[in-house]
Amino acid sequence: MAKGVLIAGLDVGTTKVCAIVGQMIEGSMNVLAVGSAPSNGLRKGIVVNIEATVESIQKAIEEVRNTSSVEINSVYVGVAGGHIKSFESYGAVGIKGSEVSRVDLDRALEAAKAVYVPLDREVLHVIPKEYVVDDQENIINPIGMTGVRLEARVQIVTGSVSAVQNLIRCCEKADLQVIDIVLEPLASSLATLKEEEMKQGVVMIDIGGGTTDIAFYKNGGLAYTSVVAIGGNHITNDIAIGLRLPVDEAERVKMAYGTVLPDNGTDEEIGIMVAGRERKSIPRSYLYEIINPRCEELLEIVRGELEKCGAYEEAIYGVVLTGGASQLKGLDRMAEAVLGLPVRIGFPENLSGLGDSVSDPKYSTGVGLLMYGAQNETQPVITGDMFGGILTRMKNWVKGFLGKQ
Repeated sequence: MAKGVLIAGLDVGTTKVCAIVGQMIEGSMNVLAVGSAPSNGLRKGIVVNIEATVESIQKAIEEVRNTSSVEINSVYVGVAGGHIKSFESYGAVGIKGSEVSRVDLDRALEAAKAVYVPLDREVLHVIPKEYVVDDQENIINPIGMTGVRLEARVQIVTGSVSAVQNLIRCCEKADLQVIDIVLEPLASSLATLKEEEMKQGVVMIDIGGGTTDIAFYKNGGLAYTSVVAIGGNHITNDIAIGLRLPVDEAERVKMAYGTVLPDNGTDEEIGIMVAGRERKSIPRSYLYEIINPRCEELLEIVRGELEKCGAYEEAIYGVVLTGGASQLKGLDRMAEAVLGLPVRIGFPENLSGLGDSVSDPKYSTGVGLLMYGAQNETQPVITGDMFGGILTRMKNWVKGFLGKQ
């Protein structure tokens, strides 16, 4: 992308809506403006109230406009939720001519995605995992190689047609043009993972408010992705029910005193506001007893996903935790114990300008959307078929990404 072109990312999450504007300058993302607002219209990553979602988006955009001279008209939007599913597919074609060409590669990808998809679902990404030329496996870019038969092994990511269309509709109602929709685990990975980690094998786990996104990388590409419909809000709701607190107070108590593992401070007394007016003291250990089982449940589900995709044999660099809920005290240590892999907390890196204000795991998706936009060399033109046009551009991006490898 040319120097000076502004990019806007819109992370419409279950807990918050975040708008970030930046520009890529000499390999560093220069963050120019940030705006956020509470998200009131989503549940588990899916729009359940269009008007409330539109209002949250407008508030985030308005904050950007009020705190900077930047005017946002078009955005890259992240999509997640329990409706996201992925599976492996395979396609093979004969090579026309003596060498593999771009046409051959495109034909192999088309063959790989020629699988049955229910009418209520749509293919979001067709991501190459590897190519095989004759009997030679583990090829990342086969163009120019000599052979007779080309095979493509891909990861196909699908989503609910209605869920994606409703998200796009909310942006339209907020007077925003959607340039592209981006799978949120992909965006978060761009912001938090290093190139060497993706080559050698790593798992990115983004724990948001309503969902937990999982992305497994090996050989430099995405090998598996899934979304678990459990996030930080479930911990907050457990605290609200267990201690008879309003949700806002439960969130405050979780962030201020919550811990996943027992420590020397669990015997101390902490102050809570019951029913929003009566202050009382409780042992901090009560929080641990509520939070620990929910986090262990989530990590056991994640463990099952990693076993299913074979990450334990390939994830040399272990796990990178990110997302707002990843900062819960002791969660990284519990993750190491439950998953049996090394764990680090992932922060958006290589930022300038207002970068310090978004160098937090909860902004990983928003920053990743900017980096995704920076990989596109031209601004796409929105067609009359908004949904179909976006999907076409997403597939073209995958092909362009392959060509740069």
